[in-house]
Amino acid sequence: MPDFDFALGEAAEMIRDTTRRFATDRIAPIAAKIDAEDWFPVELWPQMGELGLHGITVDEADGGLGLGYLEHVIAMEEVSRASASLGLSYGAHSNLCVNQLRRWGNPEQKAKYLPGLISGEHVGSLAMSEVGAGSDVVSMKLKADAVAGGYRLNGTKFWITNSAYAETLIVYAKTGEGSGGITAFIIEKGMPGFSIGQKIQKMGMRGSPTAELVFNDCFVPQENVMGPLNGGVGVLMSGLDYERAVLAAGPLGIMQACLDVVLPYVRERKQFGQPIGAFQMVQAKVADMYVALNSARAYVYAVARACDAGKTTRFDAAGAILLASENAVKCSLEAIQALGGAGYTTDWPVERFLRDAKLYDIGAGTNEIRRFLIARELIGAR
Repeated sequence: MPDFDFALGEAAEMIRDTTRRFATDRIAPIAAKIDAEDWFPVELWPQMGELGLHGITVDEADGGLGLGYLEHVIAMEEVSRASASLGLSYGAHSNLCVNQLRRWGNPEQKAKYLPGLISGEHVGSLAMSEVGAGSDVVSMKLKADAVAGGYRLNGTKFWITNSAYAETLIVYAKTGEGSGGITAFIIEKGMPGFSIGQKIQKMGMRGSPTAELVFNDCFVPQENVMGPLNGGVGVLMSGLDYERAVLAAGPLGIMQACLDVVLPYVRERKQFGQPIGAFQMVQAKVADMYVALNSARAYVYAVARACDAGKTTRFDAAGAILLASENAVKCSLEAIQALGGAGYTTDWPVERFLRDAKLYDIGAGTNEIRRFLIARELIGAR
């Protein structure tokens, strides 16, 4: 399939080539196994670290590549093209955890945690959501009580990506009342009182481990407070804009994967004595899929560039993932339809693409919340 030239620049194209080669050689061949066995191939993490993929946005002085969100988006897209579930875990690690540490960690915290995360020796995670605090994340109940030398955490987090494998987790907890009483903490695997609860079974994104976090009188030292005390909402919300921008590349990868399957199929599959790609209704599906992909790409890439220029807006970060996620679900449905009966079987990956794509309609704020953010800004309502 010919590539449209978005003029992304030399660094972005270098990251695309590097990531695409790795994803094609090491991820794509095991993508079906990852899904079928709900298997997280943690052994790939150090290999991705050797390529610099975990620290794309981290300053070179701190061990990263010193590049931007555009390059991060490209890497996320290419990993997700090979395996959407591994792409989701990669985004949670490299953006939600590593990038937040880059932005809000103090020098001592960066020196302690970033090397292992960037190398891939350690897996990272971020925990905001709870059973009763999803879209309304500020209503979280996990409590952090001040004690001598630090805090004691009690409560749970839910739907947490990478949690079962994570060595380093950024966790938000209540240190006061209301939105002005939330603080971010750096949690280490093995801290007394911290454990992994139930594993959560999902319809898609299998192989991207999701579980509950349990805090039972877990002591967290003062030096593990990340960012300002009671300033966690600012940390959280600023990170959410970048999270949405980067995660929006996951649906791009899924849409490209759909075309990777559909194009050769419609050229080769014959009905009524000719390839089904010769039929206008099939051609219309292919055209719609291509336009859905590149229109979403244009928005996501533009928002990523705005992030790099310090000009991103909350509503456009929400808009980019809104467009990309809904287009990915539509593309996945069209891919299944293009393959007909074959598309409905597990012999072909398009049913997996649909199951994986649906997550992006929900994660990082549902599409209903994204529409609310956009409309509120446009209308001026509060």
